[in-house]
Amino acid sequence: MLNKYLEYLQFEKRYSPHTITSYRKDLEDFSHFYLKTEASEDISKADKKVIRNFIVELSENNISKRSINRKLSSLRSFYLFLLKIGDIKVSPTESISSLKFYAEKQIPISQEEMQALSDGVLTDQPDILEKCIIEVLYQTGMRKAELCGLMFEHVNIGENELKVIGKGNKERFIPVSKELSGLLKSYLAIRRPHNEYKTYFFINKKGKKLNEKFVYVVVNKYLSLVTTKEKRSPHILRHSFATHVLDNGAEISKVKKILGHSSLASTQVYTNANIEQLKKVFNQAHPRASKKEEL
Repeated sequence: MLNKYLEYLQFEKRYSPHTITSYRKDLEDFSHFYLKTEASEDISKADKKVIRNFIVELSENNISKRSINRKLSSLRSFYLFLLKIGDIKVSPTESISSLKFYAEKQIPISQEEMQALSDGVLTDQPDILEKCIIEVLYQTGMRKAELCGLMFEHVNIGENELKVIGKGNKERFIPVSKELSGLLKSYLAIRRPHNEYKTYFFINKKGKKLNEKFVYVVVNKYLSLVTTKEKRSPHILRHSFATHVLDNGAEISKVKKILGHSSLASTQVYTNANIEQLKKVFNQAHPRASKKEEL
């Protein structure tokens, strides 16, 4: 049944391989627990008590609340699938709530630090691929997996535009600056034509699709040169992009589209650090606020 569910995620929901791997891992962890405690491999027969015991064991093993909630979310999705195909009548996760926790605040790389990176280290960087990784992530806000999976045919240098396939195989278009288009063009000039070079835009020295771990290592290496902040990952570049464009007056609805968020609430996370900027925009744009200023 697990394989049938994973096929459903792949072919009907059209989830990315990375997402499907995460679901598989979460459900296999629960399957091992179920076999250990219930002497059975049929997790479709699990009840609420077993789910709760699983959560307790994860907590006792010092698994973070965020990770526990992700596993619980995977279980909810699995049992909703079983409900959909009629294998069960009630989901064992129905009345089980996610664990409450305070999300760790993400501190973006400052605009000054990014400028120092662009004007200093990257200017003298002979490796165009590594330079592209940093600039594309920061200037487009795309995810690490999206950069690795960027298709060759989806890069339109002439129109200064990228087509990105995001979560759930949703497509979005991201405009890029002429400077970034120029950098991408320079990368094309040194790109080696073999293996997957006609499929993926960014490839390694063997001509294959970039590995996400490699992208993380590159980002961490360069950010370490300009900041002492603890978070130095591809995601923090995405976070920094969103924060900086909102700081500079971009409309949140447009930022939402560029980031590929399904809801405005996801984008609003990046406004928390920009409350003073939002107050300034409000005072300049709101009719009542403007009238008050005139009095």
